Amino acid sequence: MNSDLLWTLIGVQILLGGFDTLFHHEFTERLAWRASQRHELQLHALRNCIYAVLFVTLGWLEVRGIWAMLVLALLAVEIVITLMDFVEEDMSRKLPASERITHTLLAINYGAVLVIAIPVLLDWSRLPTAIIAASYGWWSMMAMAAAVGVAIFGLRDALASQRCLRLETRPAGRLMATLPPRQTVLVTGATGFIGRRVVEALVADGHTVIALVRSPNPDTLLKRPLTLITALEQIAADTRIDAIINLAGEPIANALWTKAKRTRITASRLEATNAITALIARLAHKPRVLVSGSAIGWYGLWQDEALDESSSGRECFSRDICVSWEAAARKAEVLGVRVVCLRIGLVLGTEGGMLTRMLTPFEFGLGGPFGAGRQWMSWIERDDLVRLIAHVITDADISGAVNGTAPEPVTNTEFVQALGRALHRPASVTVPSGILSLAAGDLARELLLGGQKVLPAAALASGFTFDHATLPGALDAILGNATAVLNRIPAGAPASTHLLSP
Repeated sequence: MNSDLLWTLIGVQILLGGFDTLFHHEFTERLAWRASQRHELQLHALRNCIYAVLFVTLGWLEVRGIWAMLVLALLAVEIVITLMDFVEEDMSRKLPASERITHTLLAINYGAVLVIAIPVLLDWSRLPTAIIAASYGWWSMMAMAAAVGVAIFGLRDALASQRCLRLETRPAGRLMATLPPRQTVLVTGATGFIGRRVVEALVADGHTVIALVRSPNPDTLLKRPLTLITALEQIAADTRIDAIINLAGEPIANALWTKAKRTRITASRLEATNAITALIARLAHKPRVLVSGSAIGWYGLWQDEALDESSSGRECFSRDICVSWEAAARKAEVLGVRVVCLRIGLVLGTEGGMLTRMLTPFEFGLGGPFGAGRQWMSWIERDDLVRLIAHVITDADISGAVNGTAPEPVTNTEFVQALGRALHRPASVTVPSGILSLAAGDLARELLLGGQKVLPAAALASGFTFDHATLPGALDAILGNATAVLNRIPAGAPASTHLLSP
């Protein structure tokens, strides 16, 4: 097995696999913290164990007879697992373009490895059974390092797959318990982090859902049954819609705020909201309520001042977006529709949002505050936000701005300390504000280093009860530390806040 070409191909396979694991599985897709990817993690764990055996065997041994046949069998099993992994990925998540390209290159390169390795192993299988020590210089060292690496990540994936059992979310139907039965609800932004859970909750509670999506076959696997549309013009004028939930918009924190990005952020929100107003105008039966997304960025950047729906705002890009967005939504009021502008804070969950970007570095002990850590973070647990949406749909007395935040905001330092305790990890690696500002510009200054201390005055005054009013309790539930307690308590029960608090 002393072929430089073969070992070069194996080296390429190791590099591509390492890139796929670190960049995609860990830092981009964050599979270890997604409950939906439990089966994929199990497949990865098993495949990594096979890789570890293969790397040690091919790097340090010449296997003959039955041992060579066992190696051939392992190669066959690895191919089967990889095919199963492809199917699982297509069924459970959308792969980014870079991951699809990487997988294609891995498959092509692996095919070339097999073309060279299989004839050699077949020749060895015809020899008397034996295991002979061998060394191929630094190629063997590379193989050993790769074996150790895949073994470590195989163990991590196995443990993460078990953790996914604790990350399973509550039954979604309970989240919409306050809605009248058999509502027809139009949801825009239905494939987003919040929208997916809203749709799941509505479907589970027996409501009729019309979901506006970019593609007629959304790869996020929205819970069925529902009606998928790609344009609001596809809705007939005689369609009866009881409520509209507008969550559509270009993600705001996934790329630098270039001029083009700023234009997309603003235009996507205004175009979707204006299209909703046009739909309402031509519907024979008007919806009772439009719940339109907004954000706490409406208030601009503040220090330690407590802000509620009666507070004013300070100019910045985030505020400009929200002011225009809310103004577009309120045009529906002249059509006789009650409008609620939900100013959403930092939404916490393991399937998306800010928290998912923090979990991997924190899990590896690299987490810590942004800058001085004094900036305020007004947060809300995702299921609480879904319940709040149901609440404002049901309560006809609620209109105008409603803050979608938990009643106890925290500073960035308090947030990272609570996350560190929940993960049993340190949280002492400070990210200097200068580096963040240099790397991300206004995005960092407004979303990471700036903040607002926002209180949900309207929600509390209307009688809404948070299941997760405190951050430690919310993190325990989200990260699987309090699942048993959570599952015993009905959504919205006042006692839940106290039971889940430390």
